[in-house]
Amino acid sequence: MRRAPRWVALPTAALLAGGLAACSSASSASSAAGEAEGATDVTAITVEHAFGTTTIESQPERVATVQWANHEVPLALGVVPVGMAAANFGDDDGDGLLPWVSERLEELGAETPVLFDETDGIDFEAVADTDPDVILAGYSGLTQEDYDTLSEIAPVVAYPEAPWATPWREMIEINAAGMGMAEEGEALVASLEQDITAAVGEYPQLEGRSTMFLTHVDTADLSEVSFYTPFDTRSAFFEDLGLSTPASVTAASTDPEQFSGTVSAEQVDAFDDVDIIVTYGDQALVDALNADPLLSQIPAVRSGALVLLPDTPLGTAANPTPLAISWVLEDYVSMLAEAADKGQ
Repeated sequence: MRRAPRWVALPTAALLAGGLAACSSASSASSAAGEAEGATDVTAITVEHAFGTTTIESQPERVATVQWANHEVPLALGVVPVGMAAANFGDDDGDGLLPWVSERLEELGAETPVLFDETDGIDFEAVADTDPDVILAGYSGLTQEDYDTLSEIAPVVAYPEAPWATPWREMIEINAAGMGMAEEGEALVASLEQDITAAVGEYPQLEGRSTMFLTHVDTADLSEVSFYTPFDTRSAFFEDLGLSTPASVTAASTDPEQFSGTVSAEQVDAFDDVDIIVTYGDQALVDALNADPLLSQIPAVRSGALVLLPDTPLGTAANPTPLAISWVLEDYVSMLAEAADKGQ
């Protein structure tokens, strides 16, 4: 059974922001939140990121977000974006929303914002049509060209260092800062950390277990092993869960701007320090790994210490985001603990 979302533990002012968002339109929700916080006194907000410094001259009233999950920050803080990216992975009912987002919108009594179709990249025209005061993209893969184009629409908060590598804490902090809600962002981080600590504390067998996250495995071609590096948020989340990164994975991950790596299956003996493997797949993948003369020698494969994530919201939530963490935490930690028991 999943834990209750931790955003209910935010300070009273943040709860008030959520209540105001629930009874106002998407376009006025951010303004209402600012009034609840006394944030209308803010005359300028400055945020540093990978493309330089963005200054938002006054408290943003209309918040738009682009690319993966950035909308979860304002939603968690009680602010409904005027527009946000439609879900393009793990959306099993095809409505453009992941379940934790749908649940939060329902809690806020809000209608679904404008959804940007990013199948072929950012829809700049659709973003412009929402007339935003700020565009949040703290966790994204923006190029310089993307950033420049969006900046013609409104001030943009981009990722702090590298594309698709912003840890969930920093994702919350930088996006919240761009909204003039830095303190609320810090409170949200603290609440989620409490949630994680409570869940992990129930499974002491996780402590220190070396865990590797394989990318989607092609069972028709097992000549290479591809994995997410420690710079990817999926792998970085292991540390929050009491797990460790295998030394072999660290050694094969030298470029901080690369979120995945690949090695030949003939070098698979390098991964003899892997206790647990997390990946996307089903029993067919297990059978293929066990039948392969090289990959079957990885300790985690040999012991059956595999966490198989389905192509559903559960699998999507392994990439930690502000609303997904609490939604998936108990299920995910339980699956990891089961694999850890097999690997002992």
